[in-house]
Amino acid sequence: MITLTEQAAFKVKEMLQETENPEKQYLRVGVQHGGCSGFSYLMGFDEDKSTNDLELEQHGVRVLIDDESQRLMKGTVVDYKESLMGGGFQIDNPNASATCGCGSSFRTAVDEGKPDTDC
Repeated sequence: MITLTEQAAFKVKEMLQETENPEKQYLRVGVQHGGCSGFSYLMGFDEDKSTNDLELEQHGVRVLIDDESQRLMKGTVVDYKESLMGGGFQIDNPNASATCGCGSSFRTAVDEGKPDTDC
């Protein structure tokens, strides 16, 4: 489904330690309608797993992805990179046919989404 690199997992585990009840938290990865290209990515911590979530475990991190996001993120790699300007998560989604200049939204060839007018 999706791949969380070792570096991304290391950063997620580090961030989890700053949350309340880290052992109960999942990393939720997904998409929502919006952004200047049609869809925008979501990443955050969640304690609640629903019946339409796929649960994965990668490098010791429990990951949740909802049904619709699974379809749009199949084959996606989530990485974490450090640079002189700071660090951040990078998402490489092979389903994205176009991305926004800000890098946080995308469009697919099948599901064009509803692009916003500003980015």
